[in-house]
Amino acid sequence: MENLALKASGITKYFHDPVKMQVLKEINMEVKKGEFVSIIGKSGCGKSTLLYILSTMDTDYEGTLEINNVLATGQSLNNLARIRNESIGFVFQFHYLLPDFSCLKNVMIPALRLGKLSYKEAEETAYEKLKMFGVEDQALKKAGKLSGGQQQRVAIARALVNNPAIIMGDEPTGNLDSKNTGIVFDLFKQLSKEYGQTLITVTHDEDFAKRSDRTIVMADGQIINKPM
Repeated sequence: MENLALKASGITKYFHDPVKMQVLKEINMEVKKGEFVSIIGKSGCGKSTLLYILSTMDTDYEGTLEINNVLATGQSLNNLARIRNESIGFVFQFHYLLPDFSCLKNVMIPALRLGKLSYKEAEETAYEKLKMFGVEDQALKKAGKLSGGQQQRVAIARALVNNPAIIMGDEPTGNLDSKNTGIVFDLFKQLSKEYGQTLITVTHDEDFAKRSDRTIVMADGQIINKPM
């Protein structure tokens, strides 16, 4: 289907150390372009493991994964890196900013790595993303000097600098207070509704999940609800 951003079929995953253990069992899911999906479940249910497979960072699984109608399963590591750089932005629980770099340079890094923009173009694009999230006045400040909420907004700007089709979040509000959680949620909703970007987030925050377009519930390595 042309309007699918992601399709996972029969995703099965085993851990082998210290003993063989199945952690994902025949996961089937589809996410439409522009949809905001939250994956919830108790700790250890496999949701973060699933996200790392969906993001192409984990390739040791059974089943197939398609991103924007392109088969990711079986691709070379170089091709997967290209798919990630072009199509996927990441927002984690911890922002992973370089504390001694300016916010602007932190946001520029993925654009410079992708290599499609000149340095000046990457700088201008990064500034526009900071402006989108209301932290453009912090552009030249070292990232380590910002508040937690500001740092997470900079991290989201960084995730968007290459205009990825899909944004994946692993507990993106896990370290934030309720006020900043609300700000991040509103930013995600804006990205989905106004910019047509697809969001897939793993979260423990049920209120956050309920406000997204769709909630997928996991338990014991399986999807236990019936995603619509």
